[in-house]
Amino acid sequence: MVNEQNELIKRRFEELEEIKKLGVNPYPHRYDITHKASELIKNFTDPKDETETEARKKDIVSIAGRISAIRRMGKATFCHIKDDTERIQLYLKKDEVGETPYAILKMLDIGDIIGVKGYVFRTKTGEISVHCVALELLTKSVFPLPVVKEEITESGEKIIHDAFADVELRYRQRYIDLIVNENVKGTFLSRTKIIKSIRGTLEKYGFLEVETPTLQSIYGGANARPFVTHHNALDIPLYLRISNELFLKRLIVGGFSRVFEFVKDFRNEGIDRTHNPEFTQVEWYQAYGDYYDSMKLFEEAVEQACIAVHGTTKIKYQDVELDLKAPWKRIKMVDAIKEKTGLDVLSMKKDDIILYMKQNSIEFDTKLSHSKGLVISSLFEALCEEDLVQPAFVIDHPIDTTPLCKPLREYTLAQLGEMKKDPEQVIFVERFEPYINKWEVGNAYTELNDPVLQRKLFEETHPMDDDFIRAIEVGMPPTTGVGMGVDRIVMLLTNSVNIRDVLLFPLMKPLDK
Repeated sequence: MVNEQNELIKRRFEELEEIKKLGVNPYPHRYDITHKASELIKNFTDPKDETETEARKKDIVSIAGRISAIRRMGKATFCHIKDDTERIQLYLKKDEVGETPYAILKMLDIGDIIGVKGYVFRTKTGEISVHCVALELLTKSVFPLPVVKEEITESGEKIIHDAFADVELRYRQRYIDLIVNENVKGTFLSRTKIIKSIRGTLEKYGFLEVETPTLQSIYGGANARPFVTHHNALDIPLYLRISNELFLKRLIVGGFSRVFEFVKDFRNEGIDRTHNPEFTQVEWYQAYGDYYDSMKLFEEAVEQACIAVHGTTKIKYQDVELDLKAPWKRIKMVDAIKEKTGLDVLSMKKDDIILYMKQNSIEFDTKLSHSKGLVISSLFEALCEEDLVQPAFVIDHPIDTTPLCKPLREYTLAQLGEMKKDPEQVIFVERFEPYINKWEVGNAYTELNDPVLQRKLFEETHPMDDDFIRAIEVGMPPTTGVGMGVDRIVMLLTNSVNIRDVLLFPLMKPLDK
């Protein structure tokens, strides 16, 4: 296969030189087009009579695209080109396009990019085509595209040999993947529709799109390992953001009541089917709201994005039927555990919960065993996530899971004071995680705006950001905030099994490694 490809490349370079000898530049600077292929196909109507047929021959169009098929017949050639909208057939005759262009046509290959002028007609077989009167080579491709080959066995079975079926190669050479695999481009067109829809939903409710720093001197807003770099002029370490949360909250303090941002976040952690070190989130913050407001907005944003792509709220992901129509189910974390196991974890001692996990071979990080709240959260993750197929909000998480969230409003200050003294008491916070198809697709809080408690929790669990604490001391109004995992939403709505399928250029290990 390598030798065959090398021979093809060698032949194409030879063709390139022959084209140059004809005095033709195989890489011109520009080309004027008047139509896209999809326009010509959509708008074509058959002429009513011979007079109209002759008139249409004067209606010259200009299109350009990459050759996807070619069939030579002596002094006439049929080929197909594909632009960014559609594939269309061309009909070229030597005595109409000219001797030199037709000589060049004989040296063209699948993958070359050409521009043609001509009139639109329908062939005897019924295919809408362009009868060309001019041809110009726009790009000579010297690296052959992979092609699908069909083989018929002796038993009559058809076997398809796809030269570009290697998934890893497709991710590494996405430019080829987009050319040869029709469905791939569709995935990314859908991704754009989804992001546009989410943005539209937020803007409908008065949210302002903003921009915050990617390079941060103090990383925060999530519990994750950052990428570290160094700024030479200032001689300080900097971090690629793991979250934009703390900056968006500063804007709430500054008087913007509703803000959002689509961001690339970076976490120096593992890669798997649903994780990439660089990923897209949208975060939004709403002053004077709580996590109930965020639940309504989250489910509406996803519901509308689904409609934007599919025209309905009902979709099929792999073999699973999902209905994203709002409202979604809401369930407390401890109630989800009780439904699954029958355990009332609130009335159990921490060590008894750990014993249950050991007896049932439930693995969890023993570093978390110091906290009853983290043990409860670990039990939920191990047992309950697999049942969360249809959209649901898991609400009211232990305070140990986040330092940025308000305790449940049902607690009095006296109760909170007493509960903090008892390690067997768990304080729950107004946090939710939305789940679809067993995946956690976001995170949201009723935001903590008590500067004294915020400083204390930062000291215990988070890199200290004194400027953020100062902002909270200035005064942040009651606020709710949301982070939505855009890549996972796109996976769901495009029926993609791997996060790399919805990233144009996912991170890949270098081949020499």
